Amino acid sequence: MSGDRVAAAPISWGVCEVPGWGVQLEPERVLEEMRALGLTATEAGPEGFLPTDPRAAAALLERSGMQLVGAFVPAALHLDGALEPIRRAAALLAEAGARALVLAATTGSDGYDADAALDDAAWERLLRGLDEARTVCAVEGVRCSLHPHAGTVVERREHVERVLAGSTVELCLDTGHLMVGGADPLAIAQAAASRIGHVHLKDVDAAMAARVADGSLPYSQAVRDGMYRPLGAGDVDVAGIVSLLEGAGYRGWYVLEQDVMLDAEPPAGAGPLGDVRASAEHLRSLLADNGAAAA
Repeated sequence: MSGDRVAAAPISWGVCEVPGWGVQLEPERVLEEMRALGLTATEAGPEGFLPTDPRAAAALLERSGMQLVGAFVPAALHLDGALEPIRRAAALLAEAGARALVLAATTGSDGYDADAALDDAAWERLLRGLDEARTVCAVEGVRCSLHPHAGTVVERREHVERVLAGSTVELCLDTGHLMVGGADPLAIAQAAASRIGHVHLKDVDAAMAARVADGSLPYSQAVRDGMYRPLGAGDVDVAGIVSLLEGAGYRGWYVLEQDVMLDAEPPAGAGPLGDVRASAEHLRSLLADNGAAAA
């Protein structure tokens, strides 16, 4: 890991695995704009965003001056057959030199607008699957962490607590999705600091998040309407979370994520670039204030 622990994510440019999720920008443009902001690391984005041939993906990243941090992998771990795609993803990440597999426990349906409550038997399968996923990732030298996510089977505080109590998997602390799920991300960070293996930093409009949590606003519409804000411009205590994590010894990546949905391809130099720049500057200031160390 380089001294700068700030990484980008393609979702901040509207690149998403959900069918119909707005205009999808080409990887060359996204990577070029990341690098123009002084960022040197990124998550992989959805399957197919980077070339599926590991050598071609490595060449594209090298040309762009970027390194790969990890990948977001959606999997319905309470259903059969979910483990093999995780095994393949971990092997590809290891080959690329990345060390973070970020797992979302999906419902088994496309998108993130519908909830799915699990019965006790499905919960047992999920918890067992999380431990198995952690094991297959460890074989490849990859760190597996579970990402609580709106519209998945682990999205609310009580879901996170059940996972922490019933499995050994680490947590990807996504400050935005925790708030959207009705949880206090700072409280989760305080309670589970030793289990946090990866961090996605988001800021959120709390009023819109509350409408998603109570079911009055679909998640996808909230994203389109700007629920996610640049760091420091929303209602998440980003400063408190960074301070707590640094004090607890977290030395991993902070991945900037501001989920957006683009209706059209923006002109060069426009679009999400300004918000990501603001978030990167805000985070670097917070890290400097906390005397952040490289891993």
